[in-house]
Amino acid sequence: MTSVKGGRHIALIVEDEPAVRDLAAMLFEEAGFAVAGVETAEAAVGFMERKGGEVALIFTDIRLAGLMDGIDLARVVAKLWPATKLVVTSGFGETQLERLPKVATYMPKPWRALDVLTAADMTDRPTAH
Repeated sequence: MTSVKGGRHIALIVEDEPAVRDLAAMLFEEAGFAVAGVETAEAAVGFMERKGGEVALIFTDIRLAGLMDGIDLARVVAKLWPATKLVVTSGFGETQLERLPKVATYMPKPWRALDVLTAADMTDRPTAH
């Protein structure tokens, strides 16, 4: 399911755990973003193909259902949509972080709201209406 709220720049949340996806969505909505949420990297790529120019940042878990993981997603986005900020998170001690593109920020779970906003470099965030 993809949902977009508001008409500002979009934060795309890619997380297969609904409670975590909803928490991140609330955080980015409070920061002034429209929010879209998807469960898989494949759905995120599809969303980017439709609305990539409107997506300011992607916040993704590494471990996702589907064939692609969050690192694969970050690599695709860094190549095809280089202006999109990437924050990649995981609750596991990841061993493949060297696969992350240099432009991506890694954040271990559990994360704190302020840490997420700092990692996403929200100093140039859109203003809420």
